Amino acid sequence: MKFSIQVNEGPYTHQASDTAYNFTRAALEGGHEIYRVFFYHDGVNNGTRMTTPPQDDRNIVNRWSELSKEYDLDLVLCVAAAQRRGIVDEDEAKRHGKSGDNVAEGFRISGLGQLIDAGINSDRLISFGD
Repeated sequence: MKFSIQVNEGPYTHQASDTAYNFTRAALEGGHEIYRVFFYHDGVNNGTRMTTPPQDDRNIVNRWSELSKEYDLDLVLCVAAAQRRGIVDEDEAKRHGKSGDNVAEGFRISGLGQLIDAGINSDRLISFGD
């Protein structure tokens, strides 16, 4: 089965990100396809490389980045939600006169149309979080 995943909550504030990650990993290991993981609302906070959890805590951002690398996943941060939360890639940083970018490895910024595309091209679109 082909899934797309929508993550609406940030790391460390809600279990949605951990649950989405665990579901995504299990689906991939079970032979299913993940078309796209779309991070929306506070979920875009899963894609900032500035997250620095204590050494004895899980690093949710790194988990997503490593999973993306391992399975060639498309991890998309909603551009409007990201900008509202101070998350910008190199192009957006230049366009808005910011001094640097902070998108984690494996993530990219794009528009809400990517979520629509994911829903159209998947058997199931599963949302995690409010």
